[in-house]
Amino acid sequence: MVGVFYAKPAPDEKPFVTVGSRVEKGDVLCIIEAMKLMNEITADLEGEITEVCVSDGDIVEFGQPLFYLA
Repeated sequence: MVGVFYAKPAPDEKPFVTVGSRVEKGDVLCIIEAMKLMNEITADLEGEITEVCVSDGDIVEFGQPLFYLA
């Protein structure tokens, strides 16, 4: 999906996840805005976030890594 990466649900709120966050399958990781639609991206696996590959507001493309889990 091509769109804008948002790490937080709103500008004045905390990020959904950060390095070290423990996530379960189905947890919301971020929002991608594409064609004026806000799409929640959820975890396919459980694990710990080891790296956030993009910054809030970055444009992302299909297949681009957003996070790494361990």
